[in-house]
Amino acid sequence: MAQVLIVEDDPAIRGALIRGLGERGHAVDSAPTAMAGLEGAVGNRPDVVVLDLGLPDLDGATMLRMLRGVSRVPVIVATARDDEAEIVAVLDAGADDYLVKPFGAAQLDARIRAVLRRAVEAGPDPAVVVGDLRIDPRARQVTLSGETLELTPREFDLLHYLAAREGQVVSKRELVTEVWQQPYGGADKTVDVHLSWLRRKLGETAQESRYLHSVRGVGVRLSAPPATPTGQG
Repeated sequence: MAQVLIVEDDPAIRGALIRGLGERGHAVDSAPTAMAGLEGAVGNRPDVVVLDLGLPDLDGATMLRMLRGVSRVPVIVATARDDEAEIVAVLDAGADDYLVKPFGAAQLDARIRAVLRRAVEAGPDPAVVVGDLRIDPRARQVTLSGETLELTPREFDLLHYLAAREGQVVSKRELVTEVWQQPYGGADKTVDVHLSWLRRKLGETAQESRYLHSVRGVGVRLSAPPATPTGQG
């Protein structure tokens, strides 16, 4: 049994999916709007989200990008849109599967089992350790010298992305595309602001960097500070 969140504005379709999945042993919550769906996905932490694209407040693709900023929950997009370019764009934005309406509860149930099976086979990411910095993607927790750092979801994703590429210079274009899940459009300022916030929480500055090192005109590199020689404070 899985905990399923259905984000669908059509009450008839929503009701049919709730009944059909419930009969197959799933626990089902639902939301009629994108914002309610985001709240449910973040607050209740379902096992999988079934997402319609034609929502009344935000397009479902926009909700998907927002959700990917804070969660890696498997997402199955379920919509009447069947344009191939749009399907590819939504999958590239982070959807795990795509169903075109109309479809039955049995097919959706099979897709849910498939994406959850893939998630189990992939397994959780191991913790990333760089110097005294430890990043646990499963708990979304960061500690520095054993002390927990309070990071926003975006700060966590940014730090984890850089730490997983320890020693590599990562461009701001790549950060916007991979961390923010958005096309690059001169968003250097956004990256700079988040790096500044991260530095403050890591107890460093751009002038006196320990972990985050800016490479002028290229990007940023995360690496461990050099070890203090024995006998020196």
